[in-house]
Amino acid sequence: MSTIFDFHATSIRGDDVSLERYRGKVLLIVNVASRCGFTPQYTGLQSLYDKYHDRGLEILAFPCNQFGGQEPGSDEEVLSFCSLNYDVKFDLFSKVQVNGDQAHPLFQYLKQEAPGLLGSEGIKWNFTKFLVDRDGRVLKRFGSMTTPSQLESEIESLLAA
Repeated sequence: MSTIFDFHATSIRGDDVSLERYRGKVLLIVNVASRCGFTPQYTGLQSLYDKYHDRGLEILAFPCNQFGGQEPGSDEEVLSFCSLNYDVKFDLFSKVQVNGDQAHPLFQYLKQEAPGLLGSEGIKWNFTKFLVDRDGRVLKRFGSMTTPSQLESEIESLLAA
């Protein structure tokens, strides 16, 4: 696999989605959780989406229950939570694992392409973010402490390129 566009994922509604559909878009891919101290970042993610979607930004959110059991609900419950509490309009996917033997192939690829601190591949917590350019290259990884608004200048640069 050479780019992000070679992967498939299951939407939160159960549809198979080829990431090829995002070719030519700047992507922010995030592992999310509904019961996490970082959950309010949904607000910032939606703000980025509202501000930059028309210019080519797509946000792909993947619920994950691997960190403190903070995403215990079904896909339907996650969708309802995101809609009711954060009016999420960006793309939500079915729950995945991001670490370990059962990690989704997309996250295996993301971690290889953008290792974390000191070259570690493991994702440390919810709301880890991966920034991908229009050509499907994984450029950077950002930890949970990096807020969506802190990514604006990098997103703007990629959208302008």
